[in-house]
Amino acid sequence: MNGLLVLDKAAGMTSHDVVGIVRRATGERSIGHLGTLDPMATGVLPMLLGKYTRLAQFFGKAEKQYTGTIRFGFATDSFDADGEQVGDAVPLGLGLEELRGLATRFSGEMDQVPPIYSAKKIGGVAAHKLARAGVDVPVKAARIFIHGFELLGLDEAAGEASFRMHVSAGGYVRSVAHELGQMAGCGAHLSSLRRTQAGPFTLAESITVDDLKALAGTDGIEARLPHPRTILPEMPAVTVDEQTAGKLRNGMQVNLPEYSDAGLVKVFTSPTEMLAIAKRVAGTLMQPMVVLG
Repeated sequence: MNGLLVLDKAAGMTSHDVVGIVRRATGERSIGHLGTLDPMATGVLPMLLGKYTRLAQFFGKAEKQYTGTIRFGFATDSFDADGEQVGDAVPLGLGLEELRGLATRFSGEMDQVPPIYSAKKIGGVAAHKLARAGVDVPVKAARIFIHGFELLGLDEAAGEASFRMHVSAGGYVRSVAHELGQMAGCGAHLSSLRRTQAGPFTLAESITVDDLKALAGTDGIEARLPHPRTILPEMPAVTVDEQTAGKLRNGMQVNLPEYSDAGLVKVFTSPTEMLAIAKRVAGTLMQPMVVLG
């Protein structure tokens, strides 16, 4: 099965757990997810199936949108509710408008330090694996862009604020929660998180894990895959003849005059069969970067 499946991940499972579930439901061994979701988080988790796993490199800059809650009063070592409390609990002494004033600092381009308990690779090894092994994790700040961060409300009795956020690839909502708690003088951590959008993919087109399991072994799963031409919408799509397709399959350059202004082009051999992603090298000359067929 080749394509892209948009899942609505449930809480309590890792992204790796979801890969196993998709393998069993589809019978496809080659599966890859686009953007890790922590076990406590829910929401949009796009999965590439079969030959489409070769397209993963083109999704690296996908922006994400979230809703969730931040619990004030103490920080945790993982910056979220799954971690261990760090330091003594301190009551939140600020109101919603004061917190909103602090939240305005999380806007635009900035350097962000990822949590040590994260999927960030350190020397090729996930930071969370090193941290759990007792290794000192030398995480470095990364340049990210926060397009929007808004506190929607505050439950003063619980010390918990609801929010929504729109952030670039590589941004950690947990780190924002942690830093906001430091600014508030009482510590804080992410208490819930739901990804509502990843790149162009939304909850509206997603399928729950339970529904996926119910469709296992049927044609219903393929019916839930987005149309191939809607994937990577920033790239134009072209259908080529068999002679041109043969050259692309062999890694040869081809002329695509109508796309001389495009950097990358999705190449199809039929309305639904994607063959390759080609890159313009000079003028109208295109070189295949990835060949699926």
